Amino acid sequence: MSNKRDYYEVLGVGRDAQPAEIRSAFRKLAAKFHPDVNPGDKDAEEKFKELNEAHEILSTPEKRQMYDQFGHAGPQGGMGGADGFGVGDIFDMFFGAGGGFGGRGAAGGGERARQQATQGSDLRYDLEITLEEAAFGVQKTLKLTRLESCETCSGSGAKPGTTPKVCSACQGSGQVRHVQNTILGSFATVAPCANCRGEGRIISDPCGTCRGQGRTRQTKEHTIQVPGGVDTGTRLVDQGAGDAGLRGGQPGDLYVVVYLRPHADFKRSGNDVLHDTSISYAQAALGAQIEVPILGGTEKLTIPAGTQPGATFRFRGKGFPDLNTRSHDRGDEIVQVKVAVPTKLNDEQKRLLREFATASGEKAPPDDPGFFDSVKKAFTHK
Repeated sequence: MSNKRDYYEVLGVGRDAQPAEIRSAFRKLAAKFHPDVNPGDKDAEEKFKELNEAHEILSTPEKRQMYDQFGHAGPQGGMGGADGFGVGDIFDMFFGAGGGFGGRGAAGGGERARQQATQGSDLRYDLEITLEEAAFGVQKTLKLTRLESCETCSGSGAKPGTTPKVCSACQGSGQVRHVQNTILGSFATVAPCANCRGEGRIISDPCGTCRGQGRTRQTKEHTIQVPGGVDTGTRLVDQGAGDAGLRGGQPGDLYVVVYLRPHADFKRSGNDVLHDTSISYAQAALGAQIEVPILGGTEKLTIPAGTQPGATFRFRGKGFPDLNTRSHDRGDEIVQVKVAVPTKLNDEQKRLLREFATASGEKAPPDDPGFFDSVKKAFTHK
C-alpha cells in the first residue's frame, strides 16, 4: 500500500478541478515552498518535490486518467511483478537517466542534460543593392543587432568570482524523475526540473551585466561579401554570424536576403540586361554610331542604315554572371532601338521631307499634315 498523499490533496483541489485551477494551485504553492525561499528547510524541499510530482501527473491528461483509475500503486502483477520492476524500469535501464546498461544514478544522464549545449538562433537581414553591385559583386558592412556571449562573465551568467550552485531539487540533473506503478508495470517519467528550469544549477549571485542570462544584445558592424550574379530573393548564408549559443553551444547563422534596387536605364531578365535606346529617324534611315550605357561603363553601337523600330542589338558577356555554373559565364546586354520622331517640324525640315517624298515617288501637297503623320507612323511602327 502506498503511503503517498493523494495528489489532489497535495495541490488542495477537488477531483473535478479544471486544468487552469490545477495550474494556479501549483504556482501558488510552489512559490511558497520553493527552496530558494526556504534555504536549508528540508521539509519545504520535500514539499516542493511532492508538489512537482502531483502537478506532473494531474497536468497531463493521460497520466491523470491513469491515476484516477488506479491511484498511486495500481493493480499489482502482470508485467510489473511484486517488486514493481516492469516495462518502465526496463526502458530506464537501457535508455534512462543512468545513460548506460544498468546505470540508474541521476548524476550521469542528468549531468549530460544539464551541460547540453544549445545553439544560438539564426538571424535574417534584408539587403538592398544596386544592379551594378549585383553584376560585379560587392562587400557590404551591415549594422547587426544580435545576442553575444557576455564578456563580463564569459557566458556563465554568474557574477565574476562566484559559481552557480547545484540545484537541490534535482541534484544537478536538470530533470525530475517520477515512477508510476500501473497495470502494465512501473513507468518512469522524466520532466525538466521546475526549480532550476532544467539547468541543473541555480545562479544565486547573477552577473550584473547580463543579469544572469549569459548573453547580451549588442549592435555592431558586420562585413559580408556579396558575389556577382545575385538576384532578388537570393539568400546568402554566413555561418556562425547569428546569436551566440548557450552553455558553450554553437552560434546560429546569419541569412542575408538580397533585393535589387530598380534602375533607371536597365532591367534584368535572367542573366541578361535589357536597355532601350532612342535614335532619330535620320539615324535609322542613314545609319550611325552611337554610345549606349552598359553595366559599369559605355559601349559604342553601330546602327546599320535602314534599321527598323524595335530592332535589337546584343553585347556579348555584358550581363550578369551565372551563379549556378562553375565558369560563371555572363549573360548579354540586349539593346532595343526606338525611333524618336519630332512632333513639330520647321519649314526647312518640311521642305526636305517633301523633296524626299517626291524622290521616293510619293506626292505630298504643301502643308498636308497627313503626309507627316504617315512619316511619323512609319518610324514608330514596324
